[in-house]
Amino acid sequence: MSKAITATLPEAMPLPPFSRLVMGLALTLARWEMNLKTRNALQKLDDHLLKDVGLNQTMAQGEWNKPFWWG
Repeated sequence: MSKAITATLPEAMPLPPFSRLVMGLALTLARWEMNLKTRNALQKLDDHLLKDVGLNQTMAQGEWNKPFWWG
């Protein structure tokens, strides 16, 4: 017979306003960095690999020409 071990975690306390601002900024910068990296990687793919991800050259070019801050 196995017994399940359960634990309760304390309720998360809301962040103070300045911390929320800093956290939001950090998440935004991380998203922008990911956009930049994935668009640069997309630009390096050849037609065969683009087809594997469901894109053609025109669609991919439209994506990698977007500024990094555009979602």
